[in-house]
Parts: sequence; structure tokens; C-alpha cells
Amino acid sequence: MVGGLAQNEALLNAVAAGMAKIPEVDCAVCVPFPYLAQAQQLLRGTPVKWGAQDVHQLDKGAYTGEVAASMLCDFGCRYVLVGHSERRSLYGENSQLVAEKFAAAQKTGLLPILCVGETLAQRENGSTEAVVAEQMDAVIKLLGVQSLRNAVLAYEPVWAIGTGKTASPQQAQAVHAFIRQRVAALDGQVAQGLCILYGGSVKAANAVELFAMPDIDGGLIGGASLVAEEFLAICRAGKK
Repeated sequence: MVGGLAQNEALLNAVAAGMAKIPEVDCAVCVPFPYLAQAQQLLRGTPVKWGAQDVHQLDKGAYTGEVAASMLCDFGCRYVLVGHSERRSLYGENSQLVAEKFAAAQKTGLLPILCVGETLAQRENGSTEAVVAEQMDAVIKLLGVQSLRNAVLAYEPVWAIGTGKTASPQQAQAVHAFIRQRVAALDGQVAQGLCILYGGSVKAANAVELFAMPDIDGGLIGGASLVAEEFLAICRAGKK
């Protein structure tokens, strides 16, 4: 819930100009619903894709305040976040609901970015893998492992979001490797092609080290995405 027309224009124009210099890096921005039209206008024809931060699980109906996947497609969205840690923790979204949102997104041709991750209490009691597995398995049970061919996964340790704490590259890699291995147990080709992002206070200062890990394919960037040069520095780290 950050942004405004003037602020957005400056940020998106700067990001688009910077990304034109690193075309080998895939980049997308997921903006608040009111600014999808602006994102479409400013980013059409640039290397930067755009998407939304949430979607409703049903196609249409009397659900005041909600937004359907087909509506996102009207604005040229390519991606949509599902199951972001804030949706899970603040709005009580469980894994079944997230799986249904994932399905709704794919049904319209959107690429869902499935967010998974544990709280500090869950990490400290040793249940990180069990939590992440449960969040992934809800999607796999509903749609099958093949559904992950047209999706992105994002591991976001809740304890490292907005706290200034960051999982070490080794901690992040361990969970990313677990995610890929769990998928590989069902389908090796899907696992090999799966894009797994890390989202937990990624900054230009730590991006190179994080992205050097074998199973970390990129970042899901929060606060650092609001400063164009910081965000572009992270994207350049992806190139390296």
C-alpha cells in the first residue's frame, strides 16, 4: 500500500530505462490494483513485465472489493502474487485458499508467484521444511506437480521481511534446495526448470552473494524496489 501517480511514474520510467541495459535479466513489478492501468501504459513495449499483488479465487460474483483474474488480464498483467506472507498472516489466508487463487490465476493464463515461508517461531522449533512443504503440497494436491511448469515459487522467511534480518545465503539455499528436491521427487524436469526466488530483505549489498547460490534463481524484492537505483543494482546482480 505504497505509491502515487507521480511517484510511480518516476520509479517505473527509471526501472524501465535501466532494465533496457540488462535484457538478459527477467524483471516484473507487482503494483497495487489502482495503478495497473498506469503500469500498463508506462511499461508496454519495455523489458519490464507487470502484475498484481493478489487475486480472488473465483471467476466473478458479488464479492465487493475483490478482483478477478480476468480483470488483471484486461490490464496486461503477466504475473500475480499468491500467498504472500502478509496475506497469510494479516488476512488469515490458508494454504487451501492460496492453492485456489493459484488455480484461478493459471486458468486465465497468468503466471502465479507462489509465496511460501516460515515464521521465526516455526524456524526456531525446527519446522521450516514441514511448513514450506504443507504450503507447496496444497497446490500440488489440487493441480498436480505439472502446474509448477507455469509458475514461480518465492521463498520468503517471514522473520526476515522488514526486520532488517536476512537469512544467510547458506540458510536460504538450504530451503531452496529442499523446495527443488521435493518437486524433483515427483518430476525431475519440472524441478529443473522451476524458478525459485528468495524474498527476505534482499538489497544491493547482499544480492550478489544470495544469487550465487545454486538454487536461488532471483529475488522477490520488497522495500528495496521502491528506490530505482537500488532495485536496478539488485537486477544487475542477477546478471552476474
